Amino acid sequence: MVNLDTTFLVDFLHGVPSAVERFQRLESDRAVICVCAPAASEVMVGAAAGEERHRRAAEDLLGALNWLEFDWESCVLAGRIGAELSRRGEPLSAPDLFIAAISLRHHHPLLTQDRAFSRVPGLSVETY
Repeated sequence: MVNLDTTFLVDFLHGVPSAVERFQRLESDRAVICVCAPAASEVMVGAAAGEERHRRAAEDLLGALNWLEFDWESCVLAGRIGAELSRRGEPLSAPDLFIAAISLRHHHPLLTQDRAFSRVPGLSVETY
């Protein structure tokens, strides 16, 4: 199981070889590939600003993935993580905070190139 961050999704949609290869490995390993609403929303903002074919490709990809719920426990975790990181002077953006909390809540590693996630205590981060 793995949760895909915005950076991975954008790189995959742009055909970045390391992202494409990693996605293919996940599929061949029959991994459960997930996404959450904050990451998907960030992708769709970019896709909607571009050409129609880019929007359709993003919708097709996101629609084929398993969705992780942003539930009450995720909200509580987001609050705790956000407060701790703010106290340390290392805040995350709201979407990244939500993505991290959802990954933690569902016990899924986060696949990303965004190094900011390494500051989140307990979050398993994978790169590609």
